Amino acid sequence: MNESLYGVMAEFAQPEQLLAAARAAYQAGYRKMDAYSPYAVEGVAEAIGFTKTRVPLVVLLGGIVGALTAYGMQWYSAAVSYPLNVGGRPLHSWPAFVPITFELTVLFAAIAGLIGMLAMNGLPKPYHPVFNAPEFKLASQTRFFLCIEADDHIFNTEEAAKFLHSLGPLSVVEVEK
Repeated sequence: MNESLYGVMAEFAQPEQLLAAARAAYQAGYRKMDAYSPYAVEGVAEAIGFTKTRVPLVVLLGGIVGALTAYGMQWYSAAVSYPLNVGGRPLHSWPAFVPITFELTVLFAAIAGLIGMLAMNGLPKPYHPVFNAPEFKLASQTRFFLCIEADDHIFNTEEAAKFLHSLGPLSVVEVEK
């Protein structure tokens, strides 16, 4: 295997062609691939095998940490650190803690979601090997690309290129790292 090869990429003119190519590649056994398009194409993520993300779990955990932080901070300050008996109310008056607890839950969940999404996507990423492909700049304008990565378990450069050619793309190129 060529160590400087990132993968083989096909260029398509229509989103339907990209979707059909992604489904065909997945059925052919390729699992390490990615699709690039100027806008979201419904069904492509599922076609290349992307089904689950852990971002909702990160958001939930962030919200739980925010709620516990807010409630704990308010309870500690009202009942332990600086107890004041105001109008005969109990020191641990949980209804008074609800607004701040809610706000910090939302804040921590949003921040955790943002940081988790960026980390899981490997962002920011100022460089990616597909930027080396000719015409890839059109991925943000009018073209659709499918790249089968070289570290796929069944990847063979010639066979992958032949397979992609069989799908009717505008072009097929090897992408260097």
